[in-house]
Amino acid sequence: MGIGIGTPVGERAGFRLAAFGAVLIVVLFAGYGLGRLNNSTAAASAPPAAGTSSMPGMAMDENQPHAHNSDGTVSQSGAAMPMGAAVGGLSLSSGGLTLVPGKATFEAGKPQRLSFRVTGAGGAPVTTYAIVHDKPLHLIVVRRDLTGFQHLHPTMAADGTWGIDLTLAEPGIYRMIADFTAVVGGRQIATTLGGDLTVAGNYAPRALPAAGRTDRPDGFTVSYEGTPGTQATQPLLMSVTGADGRTAKLDPYLGAFGHLVVMRAGDLAYVHVHPEATLVDGKVKFWLTAPSSGDYRMFFDYQVAGEVHTAAWTVTVG
Repeated sequence: MGIGIGTPVGERAGFRLAAFGAVLIVVLFAGYGLGRLNNSTAAASAPPAAGTSSMPGMAMDENQPHAHNSDGTVSQSGAAMPMGAAVGGLSLSSGGLTLVPGKATFEAGKPQRLSFRVTGAGGAPVTTYAIVHDKPLHLIVVRRDLTGFQHLHPTMAADGTWGIDLTLAEPGIYRMIADFTAVVGGRQIATTLGGDLTVAGNYAPRALPAAGRTDRPDGFTVSYEGTPGTQATQPLLMSVTGADGRTAKLDPYLGAFGHLVVMRAGDLAYVHVHPEATLVDGKVKFWLTAPSSGDYRMFFDYQVAGEVHTAAWTVTVG
């Protein structure tokens, strides 16, 4: 039988039910408000110089400063980062993906075709990639003494084969590092794979240049502020000055005002860092955690008047 007007028991039951519901709503809204207050307080007190790891396949904001790791994760500023940043480029395989180079022997000073594939489970080539900073794949090539740095963007054929014309100026062993986000089974896997290229001839490795904070590529003066360390994420500010002594007007390059590649001497462990979306007093601001103590080369790509330039520094992390 339904509960209707004129049924005293029903009225009392309905009143109790309504009163309980009102109390429940008040509690829920109070909890919601308290939660918002706590979240706002936590957000306000969180240090801006930190980073968190995103699990593979999770969406992230490419406009925020972050670093690509080798295990399919991305470190992004916003919370405490573990001691020592993750590194990539040390292995042909990671995260279920494998780099399969084609020809790996080159002649010094001659343009030759570099080709490679990225394969997944069972050796099937990966043919779908997410666009990250305007490109589906970023390729770094550098000699093992950290000279001859190149940041390249090959193109992919329909069968998943990547290719680009490459000139390696001098004899030696070079490292090719493919930095990309593959889409496999609907899941995004951000990873970095590396392999060696050989240029025959008399190889005379060069010692690292002395540590310093200023480089002068192509008539520009490029300096950085900040001290990288392993204990916490630290800010680095890159400034570019033209020949006239004025701050250069930087163009966006690959979706940002600059790109920073950090490589460790010895094993060429690789960290690729993207900056904050806006300039700070005309300077490009990065956040960096060094993977370990040791010597590094930092390579900073920037663009002025449509032309890309690269500044480089040696950094000793204690």
